[in-house]
Amino acid sequence: MAITEQQVIDALRTVNDPDLHKDLVTLRMVKDVKIEETNVSFTVELTTPACPLKEKIEEDCRQAVGAIPGVQSIQINMTASVRATQPRGVQQIDMPGVKTVIAVASGKGGVGKSTVAANLACALARMGASVGLMDADIYGPSIPLIMGVDGADIEVDEEKEQLIPVEKYGVKVISMGFLQTVSSAAVIWRGPMVSKAVQQFLRDVRWGEIDYLVVDLPPGTGDAQLTLSQAIPLTGAVIVMTPQDVAASVAVKAISMFRRLDVPILGIVENMSYFLCPTCNSRHDIFSHGGGRQAAEALEVPFLGEIPLHTQIRTEADEGTPTVVVSPDSAEAGAFIRIAEAIAQQVSITVRQAPIELPVVS
Repeated sequence: MAITEQQVIDALRTVNDPDLHKDLVTLRMVKDVKIEETNVSFTVELTTPACPLKEKIEEDCRQAVGAIPGVQSIQINMTASVRATQPRGVQQIDMPGVKTVIAVASGKGGVGKSTVAANLACALARMGASVGLMDADIYGPSIPLIMGVDGADIEVDEEKEQLIPVEKYGVKVISMGFLQTVSSAAVIWRGPMVSKAVQQFLRDVRWGEIDYLVVDLPPGTGDAQLTLSQAIPLTGAVIVMTPQDVAASVAVKAISMFRRLDVPILGIVENMSYFLCPTCNSRHDIFSHGGGRQAAEALEVPFLGEIPLHTQIRTEADEGTPTVVVSPDSAEAGAFIRIAEAIAQQVSITVRQAPIELPVVS
């Protein structure tokens, strides 16, 4: 008997997306099914190029289709398409081409939030996603230094009156630091001025088509966070904290603020989680340990992972070469990459949970 397209579709109905808990056919992730005698080919369109379960999904598809009588060869093309966040109400600012916006926040300063944001953006870009990085830390913009674009001249599209982001390591970067005449000058602004600057970066930057816009917020729960949350449909917020109990209590305040603003919490990252001695390879919990996981469990939000305390991360950030870029095979880069994958997972789950009507597949 000849193999039919319906047989292939029915077989793939038995394969579930582990995160979305629905089968690939219902999720419209199966495309371009082709059959040539005993050879079957099709495309699986994942929800993110950073999917950590890509190999498992591919293998499950191969086993399901391979069980069809007569099938001798299977060719699977694994692709990805990030779905855009849907507005949750009346929005003030339209950002055409920007599919998702991830806010990286912290309840207080000194937790390494900007270093985490830059490495996560670079990790997503290395996985094949199109990524933007917006430095909304108006008071102390450090993203230009970490990304190696400190002192870059910002270009302007005069016709459209838009700022053109600087591109580095495959990431489009915009920062208040580009607009300061003296990079070391302190920025002393009142709340309304901060809100206006953030709105300009949202409205007047030519981002183009990007899957993820990572926004490095100022520490705390002030005007920049409020403006961002109210102006655009934030996909979700990532909270960076250190292991200490006091840091956990501060992170709780940040999470509470985003929840009041109806912004989903993608999860908690514990930075400076532990120190691994480079000579004896023994682990030392300098700032205690486990506060991030405990806070995540108590608040019922995902725990995204731990990043070690390591001189390499700091020195590479100071040199404008994020760890994920310059030392991609290191254990430290691996921690960032795993967290980026976890964030991509949570983004896919959050976006898919928005009410949509999926077409019926025969």
